[in-house]
Amino acid sequence: MSIFSFLSGSNEADEAAKFHWNALEDLATLDAIIQESAEYPVVIFKHSTRCGVSKMALRQFEKEYPKNHQDHLYLLDLLEHRDVSNAIAEKLGVVHQSPQVLVLRGGQSVYDASHSLIDAATTQRILHTR
Repeated sequence: MSIFSFLSGSNEADEAAKFHWNALEDLATLDAIIQESAEYPVVIFKHSTRCGVSKMALRQFEKEYPKNHQDHLYLLDLLEHRDVSNAIAEKLGVVHQSPQVLVLRGGQSVYDASHSLIDAATTQRILHTR
């Protein structure tokens, strides 16, 4: 899987460049992530590149989440990969929202939040709670 940095904005490019995401771009990767979540908890961040609220939520998440994390984080550009977003809703039984963060464990969504409820500290706490 490819890893990329999301540049949230020109003023914060240096800070955002330090935050790395795994790319979620196809259904095969989604299936692999669901399987991976049986061994390691996983975060999926569904992001709309044309939505100001989504950009703000992503920027805030990247700012607050520890840069030196060892967590399994995946970023989905849902405008480019709407089929993957639809499959997430279908396979995990989570109503589509944008922006939206999900924590997967054991092949299931154990937490999801959208819009202003997306919080990096809460996501990380749930990710590391057994």
